[in-house]
Amino acid sequence: MRAFVTVVEEGGLSAAARRLHISQPALSQTVSALEREFGQQLLVRSSTGVRATETGVTLLAEARAVLARYDQALKVMAAHTGGSTASLRIGIPLELPADLLSKALLELSVAHPNTRVQARHLSTSAQVAELHRGDLELGLLRERPHGQEFDAMLVVEERLGVLLATERAAELAGPHGIRLEALHALTWIGFPRSGSPAWYDELTAILRSHGIDPGPQVPDGQPLIAEVKLASVSAGRAFTLAPPGWSQPLPDTVTWFPLIGHPIVRRTWAVWNAGSHRRDLGYLVAALDRPATKAASDATS
Repeated sequence: MRAFVTVVEEGGLSAAARRLHISQPALSQTVSALEREFGQQLLVRSSTGVRATETGVTLLAEARAVLARYDQALKVMAAHTGGSTASLRIGIPLELPADLLSKALLELSVAHPNTRVQARHLSTSAQVAELHRGDLELGLLRERPHGQEFDAMLVVEERLGVLLATERAAELAGPHGIRLEALHALTWIGFPRSGSPAWYDELTAILRSHGIDPGPQVPDGQPLIAEVKLASVSAGRAFTLAPPGWSQPLPDTVTWFPLIGHPIVRRTWAVWNAGSHRRDLGYLVAALDRPATKAASDATS
């Protein structure tokens, strides 16, 4: 809700992301998740920025009222607890399933109303570095770190499918999806290895075993956001991997298909310092471990 209000007030995703201190891709995913939740288009995007649709204007008034009431509730609760608050810093990757954190964070806010969650979009490698420095309490990583310093729990598995230009997909797809080896003539739109080395190496090994050349690595510091991936795929000479519930709305020129045999499974681990004794962190980890939060895995079965 706060993200939506900020986007409308700023008139654009870039300015809103700066104000909220999060990345633009993460903000875009949040707004898209909100639109899916309400089943309505809330924003109209154009070359000059974004504006609220008629439905979005209605939600804007309600969202401001909800946020005002929420902020007031925090002030009242702080008065009963001496005003003490705690920050719980969380790292999140690109393309995180939209519902993975929402229910767990809602439960956390009820059980620990004085905990303020600060979520930041970071690659797996950056999250590991910040966990080592003590700058994150919880990371959501694409690979499980080695050693005894951290505890880790698998929170979601996603059977990745493929995004293709619609015309190209019609040529390659069968009744049950597309075989990975059928993509050998296309260019894979990937991500920088430095962001998650173990996951990158696992993924490229699978591609090679199916006759696909992963091609040159994406330069460090240049993660490909959803809009760039869709533009590249639309041209018809490339493909990218994506889960069934991909966070971005797809244009008519791009289609998602499952991969036959599910050869590529993307895993996300919750990782935290093994020596932590924070009750709010323990509660959040337990909430992430509940079956309801693993719907993304079940949905791909």
